Amino acid sequence: MTDKTMTPDEAISRLRSGMTVGIGGWGSRRKPMALVRALLRSPISDLTVVAYGGPDVGLLAAAGRIRKLVAPFATLDSIPLEPHFRAARQRGRFELTEVDEAMFMWGLRAAANRLPFLPVRAGIGSDVMRVNPGLRTVTSPYDDAETFVAMPALRLDAALVHVNRADRLGNGQYLGPDPYFDDLFCEAADTAYVSCERLVDGFATAVPQTLLIKRYSVTGVVEAPHGAHFTSCAPDYDRDEPFQKLYATTPWPQFAERFLHGDDKGYQSAVQTWHEEQR
Repeated sequence: MTDKTMTPDEAISRLRSGMTVGIGGWGSRRKPMALVRALLRSPISDLTVVAYGGPDVGLLAAAGRIRKLVAPFATLDSIPLEPHFRAARQRGRFELTEVDEAMFMWGLRAAANRLPFLPVRAGIGSDVMRVNPGLRTVTSPYDDAETFVAMPALRLDAALVHVNRADRLGNGQYLGPDPYFDDLFCEAADTAYVSCERLVDGFATAVPQTLLIKRYSVTGVVEAPHGAHFTSCAPDYDRDEPFQKLYATTPWPQFAERFLHGDDKGYQSAVQTWHEEQR
């Protein structure tokens, strides 16, 4: 058994410019924000980012780190469209492949199973095929002869995900109401880095269904308390709505200067100071 613990910066140091990186979570929920902030502290750029997009996409887009984005959306949930994503996209700063949510999941599932594609009904009859002319269809070889979208595998060089608990071996547990697709991100990737709210010694009494992430798919484990902030990480904490509003309405250079100039302890301290100023 191998102790896979490392710091956020140690995890990100294993990535390289030009990689395809999958980021777990959903919208503004349980995003691996400590790892994303470590990525912003690095010189890594020219990334293909694969995500159910939220502020992870917004931060990386605003910082000019994305070459291509593959996503079904980019939202802050309570704010429908991620504003920094929108600003960068409107300026043509990166290429976008936009697919249906189910197609995206099937792309991850294909990659996790080392298949070149999987057939899916989602996308048929929509503009997905028009805006993605590279997509192909397949016909069922059986009597139904139904036509499906052949969703290509979303193979990842690396995955970044955040869970509530993890052990040093790489097993990860979610405690909230939704697992999202973090396990598929890890299994679709050549390497996977899991941040967690708290490291534990084991999961002897855990409900098996909550053990989402398996150690065989994990390269590194990072203990990062409040590591999903400002997104939610139920049941440990809710989304920081006031801070999210600040993020969404502050010009990028000002936000980055105040909150992203140091390490993650500096970020947490700056957030706390800002909240104290609002009292």
